[in-house]
Amino acid sequence: MNFIVALVLGIIEGVTEFLPVSSTGHLTIVEKLFGLDVAAPGITAFTAIIQVGAIIAVIIYFWRDIVRLVAAFFRGLANPAKRDQSYREAWFVIIGTIPVGVIGFALRHVISGPLRNLWVVVVALIVWSAVMWFAERVATRQRGEQQMNWVDAVVIGLVQCFSLIPGVSRSGATISAGLFRGLDRVAATRISFLLSIPALVAAGGFEALTSASDVSSSYFGWGGTAIATIVSLVVAYLSIAWLLRYVQKHPISVFIWYRVGAAVVVGVLLATGVITAV
Repeated sequence: MNFIVALVLGIIEGVTEFLPVSSTGHLTIVEKLFGLDVAAPGITAFTAIIQVGAIIAVIIYFWRDIVRLVAAFFRGLANPAKRDQSYREAWFVIIGTIPVGVIGFALRHVISGPLRNLWVVVVALIVWSAVMWFAERVATRQRGEQQMNWVDAVVIGLVQCFSLIPGVSRSGATISAGLFRGLDRVAATRISFLLSIPALVAAGGFEALTSASDVSSSYFGWGGTAIATIVSLVVAYLSIAWLLRYVQKHPISVFIWYRVGAAVVVGVLLATGVITAV
């Protein structure tokens, strides 16, 4: 049974990690529906480690961009005359990652503890849906990825910190911030994906290094965790490809309605005692 649950959670992680619907929120909800203790160290570690699959997926999908940015970064450091747009973009990713890295590490016990509450998820789903709706309404979408600047990187990086709250969504936060800054949907989505790489690597790597014993003795064990990670890799890759095509011609409004609907359903389940908040 634990392998079936791991398979389901791997699919959910892969589908939701890069869509603006909150992977942590969905995993918390489904884990509760399966009767798991979301506050248990083993479940917390499992939830973080299966993100490694999504990390590998986004690295594979954006491999050429990653190589381009890394090469441009070191080339620009070595020779200031060769500091081009790719060099600047590499710095944008670095700058945009610093806030969430600092705050995420400082509040890691709060994030994996008190915030793993389904009422928090319900409120975050609804509140950030309003933010996403407003971002779509005021967005000018007049600038592409090549027109990004330092202010964009700082603003998107700071807003990304809200994604540490289960229910907000990393992509929901960063895409909204990009739209507020006047970026088009594709540019906002691409920078969202690029910013996710160092953040997810840090979170998943930290948990893998510090919580290996917790996973070994958990409900899933390393076997179930490995299955969920592999499944999340495949599904996340497909989700990335689909979302980039989708935002070329469509707004993110469909995700807003889904988020609100999910929040209502979970709120009803909580209010009627079908599931508990923690």
